[in-house]
Formats: sequence, structure tokens, C-alpha cells
Amino acid sequence: MVAATPTPRTAPDAVPTRPARESAAPATGELPADAVADVIVVGGGGGGLPAALYSRWLGNEVLLLEKAPELGGTAKKAAFWYWVPNNVPMRALGLVDEEPDFLRYVARLARPTSYDPASPTLGLSQWEYDMCRAIYESASPAAELLAEKGALEYRHCPDVVDYWSELPEDKAPTGRVLVPRGARDTMSDGGAVGVASMAAAAERDGVDIRVSHRVQRLVLADGAVVGVEATTADGRTRRFGARKAVVFATGGFTHDLDLRRNFLHTPVYGGCAALTNEGDFLAIAGPVGAQLRNMNYAWMCPVPLERAVSRDPALSGMFSVAGDSTIFVDKTGRRVVNEKLQYNELAQKFFSYDGANGEYPYLVLVQIWDQRSQDHSASDEYGRQIVPPGTDDSHVIRGDTLEALADAVADRLSRYAQLTGGLTLDPGFVPTLRQSIARFNGFAERGVDEDFHRGEKPVQLLFNGPVKDEPGRANPTMWPMSSSGPYYASLITGGTLDTKGGPRTNTDAQVLDDTGTPITGLYGVGNCVASPSAQAYWAGGATLGPIIAFAYRAAQAADREPVRESHQLTPSAS
Repeated sequence: MVAATPTPRTAPDAVPTRPARESAAPATGELPADAVADVIVVGGGGGGLPAALYSRWLGNEVLLLEKAPELGGTAKKAAFWYWVPNNVPMRALGLVDEEPDFLRYVARLARPTSYDPASPTLGLSQWEYDMCRAIYESASPAAELLAEKGALEYRHCPDVVDYWSELPEDKAPTGRVLVPRGARDTMSDGGAVGVASMAAAAERDGVDIRVSHRVQRLVLADGAVVGVEATTADGRTRRFGARKAVVFATGGFTHDLDLRRNFLHTPVYGGCAALTNEGDFLAIAGPVGAQLRNMNYAWMCPVPLERAVSRDPALSGMFSVAGDSTIFVDKTGRRVVNEKLQYNELAQKFFSYDGANGEYPYLVLVQIWDQRSQDHSASDEYGRQIVPPGTDDSHVIRGDTLEALADAVADRLSRYAQLTGGLTLDPGFVPTLRQSIARFNGFAERGVDEDFHRGEKPVQLLFNGPVKDEPGRANPTMWPMSSSGPYYASLITGGTLDTKGGPRTNTDAQVLDDTGTPITGLYGVGNCVASPSAQAYWAGGATLGPIIAFAYRAAQAADREPVRESHQLTPSAS
């Protein structure tokens, strides 16, 4: 079958806005469609592109509708590691990754308070257990098919460790990570490479791609989802019919303040997901009875406060806190955390609640570094705050002395007082900061962080970033901070890569209603639906690996749907 010619990508830069929320109510299938395909995929990012490709390779006519003026979504901004258990290169190297071992590792982290290795489901709910098994079963075949078809050729990273590789449950602590073959050796540009490769394959293989189409509601006929209605950039409503299924891959709700406030367990200011990630699927799927799961959790990372509150579209999470002569301090000047924790776990520190004082004392921390780190650890990759000359350094605060730096930090904080509960530095900030630096310097000289154990786990070395080579030192993550300026700082808070809750799906990615029954013709993939990971961030690529696995499963299940042929799906003359 040959798909319709893709719409030229010259759409206006404006993103269609949603009318009132009640407009998400389903429409009937009584009106003709502007176009009809076997499968409609909503969203052109890390879940939608592979879902469209897998469906097309099964012989289906596929229409992909993307809300933004270009493809890519959050995946385009990401490093695009994808975590693939028991992948082909692992097996070729003799790295053993058995399913029972994999399941124990993911269960231990997803539900640490209920983990039970003697339980048939390891302490997970049956749904979580089945979904994790589906990831193990399908991630590798999904990755191989993308590579075989030239849509996403990969490079294996055999030495990259899982984020909790030291746990006894992790029997395959290295080897599960793949990255796009053409990405940098540092793997920081994988998103742009991966999206471009999959988008090119989609156009090559006849996927009908239409950007600047914001899907607003489902079209129903005889209880089945038979299409969608979308708003274009010029405000027109278009109707599209699906003979078999509609697959949503529209991302989470990072950029909807009301949804964040009412569902997340943390007071985040935003995050680095694509600005189009506003929880659209929650409003669309609600009226057809979709049940929700895992709404309180997100994939998290530290972010620069100022860029988060300004909704900078180029914002990147701090996947890697660079610098050895650098520390994080609170408003009192006290060092409060291991700065080299993996990003999801580091982000949790910002949301510690002080019940005695009724505040989040660490909601905004100050990263401080010296000239040494500025000279030897500057990088424009992975959201690092120590950036080289010539790049955007508007987030950087400077001072020739610690006193001058503190004054500059206080001034910068004053700009955000209305968003931080009036956060200011304590009067004793500078003397406490001096004590914190002196204590840290002693640890750095000995190579042992007695307070927070910085640099003691493999993942902390993985994300250390560039530092000056110092032969013979015991701990490459630490070096004494200078006793003289200049000094530098940045305001840091916790943010989301994206949220991980939404409608519950089964192992075939079918969206389930309140009784647990699949809603006919409706599928969901990625951060717009509920993740079985619960609170866990298992490894680098533990977002995209499972997403690709479920895109693969969704396409197969959608292909098995009966074709719904009726006058209601006939394209209109226009």
C-alpha cells in the first residue's frame, strides 16, 4: 500500500492551542474524514516515530500527526541512549542477561518497599510485572528491526554501567545501552541523530507525516476509536479516520502547571521536555474511561532554575554535574548532597520537606565552582552549568571573592522571590560556606568524602564529566577548591525530563478502561501513558528502551485489529 504524499514541512511556527478542556470529549464517526489510514500515530518523537515505522513495515497505511512544527519532541533534545536488556551485541560478547535476573533488578528498584524475591511477581503488581516482562521480551527485537531497516543503526556501549550496578540483583551491570551509530563519542547528541534517522526512514517508506496538527479529541463509532480530530496552526479542525487503530505517543504533562501541581509529589518548576508536552492525552482519554496509573512520579534531573521558570525551549537537564572543585550548598552555605549522584536521585534532594519549619529548604541550591573547574571542566554537553566561552552563560553568577559571589547570588535570588517563597541567603552564608569548602577540601585531599561518599559508585564516575588530569589521585570526582577567586555559581533546582504517568495500558499497549478492558482501537506508548517503573530510573536509556519495546508491540497488536470499513471513514471531497 502506498501512503498519501506527506505534507510539506513549511508549517507556521505557532503550535495550535487547545480550546476549553471540555472540547476533548469524543466526537461521533458520522462525518466524513479529511484523510483515512490504517493506523494513525499521534506524536512524532521517540515513541511515535518507531510506532509509525513498525506499523508501516507491517504493510499498513500510516498517518503521523505531530503537534509541533517539526518532528522530534523531547527525544530530539535527549542523549538518546536506549536501554535494551539481553541485546544482540551483549550476547555476542558473552554477557549473560537472563530474564529472571533482569526482573529482580527492575522490581527491586521500582518498588523497594514491597520487593520480595520469593513472590511470583517479586512484590510488583501483576500489571507491573507483566509490563516489565514485555520490556525484556521486545526491546531487543525492536532495536534490531530499526537497525535492520536503516532507521536507527546503533553503536553498542559495552562498558556503560546501569545506574545501580552495585546492587546484587543486577547480574548484567554493563552492556545494555545502545546509542545511535552516528552520535558523538560522548553520546550527547544522540537525540538529534536518532530522530533525523527515523524521520528520514519514515519519509522514505511512505509514512504520511503532518506537522502542526494538534489532536484534540477521539472519533468514536460503535464504541470503537475510529479516528481523531485535530486543530491546525490556522485554527481549522481536521478529521482523520483510522481503519484499525490510533496510537498516542504525545509525551507527558511537564508543561501543564495545573497537572503538575495536582499529580506530582514534588513542587517542580518545570523541566526539559518539549514545550508541547502538556498532558494532552489525559484530557483526550479521560472521556472514554481510561484509568490512570503512576501519576505521582516523573523522570527527574537537576535543572538551572532560571531557564526552567522561563520555559527555555532549549533547556537540558543536568545529566552530568561537571567539575571536581565544585559543590552544592543550601541557603545557609552548608554542603548538603553528593553532587555526583545519578541525576534522577540527585533531583530528589531538592524536594526534601522540613515539617518543623513548613518549607522545602533545598528547593533551590547553589552550585559553586572555582577557576580551575572553569578552565578544565567547561562543556556544552549534558546540561552542565560550567560552560565554555562563547556559549550562553546567562545562568552563571560571578564574584572575585566569596563575599562578592554571595552578594551576586543574593541579587539573583531576589529576582525569583515570588516563585521561591521569598528565598534569601542566611546572614551567616559566607562564613558557613568557608567552613563547607574547608571540610570538602580536606575530603578531596584524602580522596574520601566522609559526608556524602562522592565518587564511590561506578555511575558517579560515568557522569563525572571532564576534569583536569591529576595522576595518582584516589578520587577523580574531587579536588580542593581554590582559596582565592574568581568564583562562579548557578542556581539549581529539581525538574523533570518528563512525567511518567497516564492512562494504563496492557502489554500490547492497548489503553484500558476502568474495568481493565481494552478500549477498542486505542493505544498508547511512551510518557503519555503509565510506566511500570514506578519510582525507578533503572539506567541510562531506561526511558527510550522500554518506549521502543512498546512501540513495537503496539504496532503488532494494531496490525491484528479488524479493518473497520464504513461510509464514516470515507475521505471528504475536500
